[in-house]
Amino acid sequence: MNHPERLSDDAVVEVYNAKATSPVVLVCEHASAHIPAEFDDLGLSGDALHSHVAWDPGAVSVARGMSRQLDAVLVASRISRLIYDCNRPPDAAGAMPERSEIVDVPGNKGLSTAQKADRVATYYEPFRAALSEVLARVSDPVLVTVHSFTPVYHGQNRDVEIGVLHDKDTRLADALLLDAPGACVVRRNEPYGPADGVTHTLKEHALGPGHLNVMLEVRNDLIGNERDQAAMADLLSGWIRRALTPAGAAIC
Repeated sequence: MNHPERLSDDAVVEVYNAKATSPVVLVCEHASAHIPAEFDDLGLSGDALHSHVAWDPGAVSVARGMSRQLDAVLVASRISRLIYDCNRPPDAAGAMPERSEIVDVPGNKGLSTAQKADRVATYYEPFRAALSEVLARVSDPVLVTVHSFTPVYHGQNRDVEIGVLHDKDTRLADALLLDAPGACVVRRNEPYGPADGVTHTLKEHALGPGHLNVMLEVRNDLIGNERDQAAMADLLSGWIRRALTPAGAAIC
């Protein structure tokens, strides 16, 4: 199995399993809670720096497991979503949020046009370019983004366990939902949907050229340790493989 490319300490995007042979291209936009030192933790401290407001806990471990099982390339951000949310366009308020759920982000308040432009150029454009390059060299790519979500949001419990999200192209989501694992609570466009602005990567990289695409959201209490992350990677990989494989013939 191929390993990640050798990365410098200041690399902002990781391409994992770069020589993979599957048409599936995995993406994890919220893979890291890392905030570069020059941002002084954006004025945050304590649990906020490691909670779901800073990244998607467990998501990148699941995505790496899927990359190995499917022999699929994985493109992952190495910067906290609070510095730049790579699943948002530069003009979105949530790209550099001043507030995330109930947490105010002092270091994002009152950013100048130049400061925002610098973050876009430094953190978003390399990620976007890396994903574009990977997709360009894969024949008929299938874009699958992997996220996790908190079981309690604004004080409300969420009973959904896996969300299958899509924008205007429902083909892959429909196929997955037809074969949803019975042991899990699986729902379409929950806990978020297109109206929440979460389908940017799908729109930016898949809708125009017509690539099959889907966004998978896993409740993070289900992937809190290595064993559960491996089990979820196995479940999601098999699920995707079946959805993409006519009459059960292996594609990966």
